[in-house]
Amino acid sequence: MSMARRYRPYDPDQPYLLPPCPQDWMQEDHLAYCVRDVVEQLDLSAMDAKYSEDTRGAPPLPPRMMVSVLLYSWCSNVYSSRGIASVCVNDLGGRYLAGGHQPDHRTINDFKLRHGEALRGLFLQSLCLCMKAGMVSLGHVSLDGSKIAANASKHKAMSYGRMVEEEARLQAEVDEMMRRSAEADAAEDAQYGKENPGSLFGEEIARRESRLAKLREAKAALEAEVRAAAEAKQAERAAKERAREEAGLGKLGGPKPKAPEDAQPAEKAQRNFTDPESRIMKGGNGDWVQAYNGQTVVDKDHQVIVACDLTNQAADAPHMQPMIGQVVENTGKKPAKAAADPGYFSAPNVEYLDAEGIEAYIPPDRQRHGSPAAPAEALPAEVLAGMSVADRQRHIVSTASGRAEYAHRKCTVEPVFGQIKGCPGRPGFRGFLRRGLEKCRQDWSMVCAAHNFRKYFRYTRRKTAVAVA
Repeated sequence: MSMARRYRPYDPDQPYLLPPCPQDWMQEDHLAYCVRDVVEQLDLSAMDAKYSEDTRGAPPLPPRMMVSVLLYSWCSNVYSSRGIASVCVNDLGGRYLAGGHQPDHRTINDFKLRHGEALRGLFLQSLCLCMKAGMVSLGHVSLDGSKIAANASKHKAMSYGRMVEEEARLQAEVDEMMRRSAEADAAEDAQYGKENPGSLFGEEIARRESRLAKLREAKAALEAEVRAAAEAKQAERAAKERAREEAGLGKLGGPKPKAPEDAQPAEKAQRNFTDPESRIMKGGNGDWVQAYNGQTVVDKDHQVIVACDLTNQAADAPHMQPMIGQVVENTGKKPAKAAADPGYFSAPNVEYLDAEGIEAYIPPDRQRHGSPAAPAEALPAEVLAGMSVADRQRHIVSTASGRAEYAHRKCTVEPVFGQIKGCPGRPGFRGFLRRGLEKCRQDWSMVCAAHNFRKYFRYTRRKTAVAVA
């Protein structure tokens, strides 16, 4: 007869003491230690200054502790305030960094609201750390944008043309209900007396009037945007006309912009009632989503994000020049080469890069998948100078060297969005939890900062391991 196999003792309800030293809870290379080391190097004086302005109430939680917990959570792909509060209780690294404090989700959310711009500034500090570590060379950068879901449903959006129709329909309904309500009140007054309850139409009328007020507010906002754009165009044309007069040139040609009072939104211009600053955009999979456009510029060496921004403009091409300008502002120097997909192509964009001394690799046409044709022979500079901007870029990215440079984009910027957004087995940042362009821009900067910090942690950890070996 075989004997039963003996197991080690197992009793989940057995009480025991955790090690008295928190450092004994985790391995030496735990993420929490990396976060603590990095946060000690960050400049948080802007946050301290806000607290020194207001000394009322109980002492606040230390900004360095709150930033440590936030950064640790972001690097662990936890972004909601409730999730971060749970990290401070249920995660060893979170408990260690919180230092025994257990901030609730309201405290965490209030901290993000109060220090939104200072937290946004962590992106630049993350980039500076990576540059000091030698992770950024700017020999080659790649640009790309990705549609990030807004905290709003696309079904809560309405076009200007539909607003006009709905306004007329709702107003007709309200007028009809008011008429029926008055008739019902008069009949009931005659039957029951004026002191008794009257018609029940009041609630229905109030509901429709509330919807009508919201619709008119959205309609007025669209009209205001169009008038502001018309005023800006008028001012721009007036400035050009003054410049031509001073230079002794003739009148400026072309059609005059509409007067602001005559400008009307296009029928298809839309506005969302939940998050009015978000827009309906076409995602990478072809679906239409209520979203913002997250832009990044990534350095080739270690996939470090060197510039980031968030806008509600779906097209990528208008972002090229501002993003390259931000790279120069953030790093203090220009990249040698820049690659982007055809969505960024325009003659002014390529000419801008040429004027800045940056080699451009932006094909004007989308490339088909499959076996590419043999690489083209490089043409002399004088021949290229006689080509149009589009033809010149087509030729550059068709040569062997041009293909090699453009191919860097696929292993530079595209993987970064994959690492940020995650995958079904490892969820990442899939959409914003707050509303409004400014708040979402702050969150996007923090997400990009967390990406850079993760790269920094891994790079310095590998260097330390090599040095020890």
